[in-house]
Amino acid sequence: MEIAIVAADTKKELMAQFCIAYCGVLSKHNLCATSITAKYISEATGLVIERLLTGEQGGEEQIATRVAYDEIDMLLCFRDTRQSKPLNMAEEELLLTCDRYNVPVATNIATAEALILALDRGDLDWRNFVNPMSEYHRNKKKTR
Repeated sequence: MEIAIVAADTKKELMAQFCIAYCGVLSKHNLCATSITAKYISEATGLVIERLLTGEQGGEEQIATRVAYDEIDMLLCFRDTRQSKPLNMAEEELLLTCDRYNVPVATNIATAEALILALDRGDLDWRNFVNPMSEYHRNKKKTR
């Protein structure tokens, strides 16, 4: 499965700790993340993660585009929950796109854990039928 990862600056450490805890499950899947989040996670876990642009440079838009092209099967998106923080429009659009294309999303650690455990049990295998491997991922797999 293709898993995209996004974490607000205040949640990067939490995301890295989450990925350490579930490194065994995540290592069986293809991961991509916004640049700084990918750096945090790969340094903490050794996982291979495709680095996209930073969130400020359009990384969330890159992920939303991949969702729209059926190239993402799950999104882990730990958001900044401080009330004083204004809404990030790119993040909101990403979440809306996931809703539109039926991509499972976790916006907090509790839901992320439920999704990862479901993924490990095979509960999300339905994504392989709804979203058979795209040409993009078939080509990517050949180059590995």
